[in-house]
Amino acid sequence: MRNILHIALICLILGVVSCKTSNEPIVSTPDEKFEISLVDKNATVETKALYSQLWKIGEKGFMFGHHDDLIYGRFWYNQAKASDTKNVCGDYPAVFSMDFAEVMDDRCLTSTENVIRQRCIKEARTRGEVIIGCCHLNNPVTNGDAWDNTNTTVVKQILTEGSAANIRFKIWLDRLAAFVFTLKDEQGQLIPIIFRPFHEHTQTWSWWGSKCTTQAEFVGLWRFTVQYLRETKGVHQFIYAISPQMDGVQTKEDLQFRWPGDDYVDFLGMDCYHGFNTTAFRTNLTNLSALSKDKRKPCGVTETGVEGIRDSNGTLSVDYWTKQILGPLTSQRVSMVVMWRNKYDPGQSTYHYYSVFRGQESTDDFITLYNSPISLFSNDLPNMYQQPTDIIVK
Repeated sequence: MRNILHIALICLILGVVSCKTSNEPIVSTPDEKFEISLVDKNATVETKALYSQLWKIGEKGFMFGHHDDLIYGRFWYNQAKASDTKNVCGDYPAVFSMDFAEVMDDRCLTSTENVIRQRCIKEARTRGEVIIGCCHLNNPVTNGDAWDNTNTTVVKQILTEGSAANIRFKIWLDRLAAFVFTLKDEQGQLIPIIFRPFHEHTQTWSWWGSKCTTQAEFVGLWRFTVQYLRETKGVHQFIYAISPQMDGVQTKEDLQFRWPGDDYVDFLGMDCYHGFNTTAFRTNLTNLSALSKDKRKPCGVTETGVEGIRDSNGTLSVDYWTKQILGPLTSQRVSMVVMWRNKYDPGQSTYHYYSVFRGQESTDDFITLYNSPISLFSNDLPNMYQQPTDIIVK
């Protein structure tokens, strides 16, 4: 699977002495117990185990993830056990990313994809993979989409107890809770999910973003959502992830934009559409890793990629994976990197894809990334749902 020639090649490409990650384990001895803390003190045993493994796996390398990889690909839709990633390298992504929005908002009344989502989540869990979910929720006041930022009072209305928006948003959270309670593994245990609401809140495009909310309103929305799911609905299988958008060179302080508080965030994410700005990606990864260590919270790149894997001139990049992903991630303590989706488009009418598929021009370079010992795919994972002996979750 990981042959020596490929490993030697990637060492030459990256100009490093050794392909092994240079990160020193933070858990230094078998007898030492390292403590980390979850938002939900009543989290399930499996959720605590996954949280510990998310911290620990950064010592080995990064898990490769792909959004909607099991639901559809470039040329296929809703096929059991299908995957564009597997079609290229023979293995599934370690992280399955998907969207809960159609489970929650009123699209759930007509959507045919929620049964598919349920199947794919269970399929990923059966293989031992990690599941992460975002929410491109429609606007609960205007009925527009997630990008409808025309009303700057939406979050204020949601936080007004008894208002129409407040009641409607609670119904959406009720639907989410009902859905995740249907997600159980083969032993009948609830499947842990990394839940990533209100992503890219640093930007202006969404109704929860920086244009439409004050700091107090965003923090209030985040805390309200966590408290309602955890306390009112009894959801104890969520790991709460925040994911500001960090495309250019930014700082540790930027990563904490409108920070809800250490007691309300478990996982430090970052959506980084850096394009071909390797310096920006490397700088932001360094800051993310440092903040992760400071706060004792695992971290990862929750979205990244370049549409069509092409530069600004439309030229295909055949070395994208080694130069823009593997290179910057080498020697970083980051648990995952998740590519955005490959749109189902069998006629290839657009270049809306962010990862490889069979026949895509960068697949040879992707195989080089795949063969690196620091890139982790499904078959490389330890048991992510078994508690490590050297970590305590409070």
